Amino acid sequence: MKAILCSQYCQPDDLVLADVPDPAAGPGEAVIAIKSAALNFFDTLMIQGKYQIKPPFPFSPAAEVAGVIESVGSGVSDLKVGDRVVASCGYNGAREKIALPANSIVKIPDNLDFDRAAGITIIYGTALHALEDRASPKPGETLAVLGAAGGTGLAACELGKLMGLKVIACASSDEKLEFAKAHGAELGLNYNNEDLKEGLRRLTDGKGADIIFDPVGGTYAEAALRSIAWEGRFLVIGFAAGDIPKMPLNLPLLKGCDIRGVFCGAWARLNPRKYRANLEKLVNWAADGKISSHVDRTFPLAQTARALKVLAGRNAMGKVILHP
Repeated sequence: MKAILCSQYCQPDDLVLADVPDPAAGPGEAVIAIKSAALNFFDTLMIQGKYQIKPPFPFSPAAEVAGVIESVGSGVSDLKVGDRVVASCGYNGAREKIALPANSIVKIPDNLDFDRAAGITIIYGTALHALEDRASPKPGETLAVLGAAGGTGLAACELGKLMGLKVIACASSDEKLEFAKAHGAELGLNYNNEDLKEGLRRLTDGKGADIIFDPVGGTYAEAALRSIAWEGRFLVIGFAAGDIPKMPLNLPLLKGCDIRGVFCGAWARLNPRKYRANLEKLVNWAADGKISSHVDRTFPLAQTARALKVLAGRNAMGKVILHP
């Protein structure tokens, strides 16, 4: 089968399309013939060795896959050949087939296409865990989402609206803000044109946002924290801006607020049943049209480098999908 391989830490153009052996389903496993593989910003970091997860070489990027069950191993009773499924695999999704533990695979309805299904597990799984499990949300509270037109940001806008929150989209262009408003945001703030701290205060009548969802980091993180409401919750999602901020600890003291880390991968390993229930909920919401799982663009497997550059340049509004 064909696979995109990272054999040493490198840039997207250094990835290689190669032939590798087909996987076999071991006990408790199933092999998925991959129809769609979703990329995330962290894939651009993983191939450079800049991500906290460092797979053994050689590996493929792409942590989410959707496709059809091709074979099952011994002891697998809840999946059968031909089932339409989705799974989070961590890495190795940019290939034609993958063997995964059957208990990590979730069936998808017939009316949910593979591209949209592939984009659910990471961004919506992270956003749902962040807002439902870490943010302690109350209906009517204000949620400020940084990087609101990106994958995880867009998911937070949609889920925030579903939870009854007032969503403020924060992004780097008016085009991105309009896109976020079409997906659940009520208000928008262009932080290329307006100071983020002052803008969030203005949009909340001086109170500040109750919940800040930050997948961007860099200089935006401290500015957002300075605008947070009393007893607000600042959710640390990731660092798409590249720099990991160092927060002055007097800010949580003065604001009476919490800084809460969101590491969905580790939480999922510790809470597998809850994580699986979250994925099943999200799959059904996507099939019912409650969340968009919007696909920005698709690429054939051979053009993985181009796809990763779109993510690295922060040019995607929604998901970037590979077609093996």
